[in-house]
Amino acid sequence: MAKVLASIKIFPSDTSISLNALREEVLKALPSGTSIYKFEEEPIAFGLIALIAHVLLPEEETGKMNELEESLKSIGSVSEIQSIAVRRVSGV
Repeated sequence: MAKVLASIKIFPSDTSISLNALREEVLKALPSGTSIYKFEEEPIAFGLIALIAHVLLPEEETGKMNELEESLKSIGSVSEIQSIAVRRVSGV
């Protein structure tokens, strides 16, 4: 069964925020039926590092992407999110 892989760049609200703590908050905020494929880090500027979350979503459920974005935006230590890519994958 195919899934959807969404890559989302998550910008912390401050440079002092621990990325490990942010990862834990992201994991807790994930909607049901979604899971993390992997995390990456991307330096932005002036010590700010964005967290890129690659999230697996069920293909057959509508509205999961919106639900995911809203749950990530609701995290207190997140200033903004940016969807980088959304693609269909199989065998994951």
